[in-house]
Amino acid sequence: MLCDLTTKVMGLPQGSLALKTRKRDIQVCRTVASVIARTEDTIHRKVIASVLNRDRSLIYHYEKNHKSNYAYWMEYRNCFNKVFTAYKDIEKNKKTFLDDDWMKSHLIQNGVKENSKAQVLIEVRSGNAMCIMKTSYFEFSTMLQKIKEVMEGYKFNVKIL
Repeated sequence: MLCDLTTKVMGLPQGSLALKTRKRDIQVCRTVASVIARTEDTIHRKVIASVLNRDRSLIYHYEKNHKSNYAYWMEYRNCFNKVFTAYKDIEKNKKTFLDDDWMKSHLIQNGVKENSKAQVLIEVRSGNAMCIMKTSYFEFSTMLQKIKEVMEGYKFNVKIL
């Protein structure tokens, strides 16, 4: 999502951030996308690296140099500001739940199934609402993926208990 947003905002072809090119405009956008993914979404470096078709150590490099790049490199700063503003606009427009029961029924109606053998508890928070979904070790990853799909248009956090 963030890579698509970056390429759209900066006018690059979709998927160009994963290309093995050293063109300056693509490098800048690639750096900006990875820094925002780490700071705002706290996405793991391995995931970012695989999406960008790069090595994980490069993501460390992007993070380390962000402060100086932003301070002294005008092209980077302008790109970062554009993409970050667009990202925040999207985040601001996401919906939240006001009631616990409403959120739990939304999850269940859209295919998230609880397991009576509660080996793992998944806490889902959105706005003021919070619900706990019960699952087994075997179904944990499937349920977590389903929760993320169902809550895609909402601002939410997931915590494993």
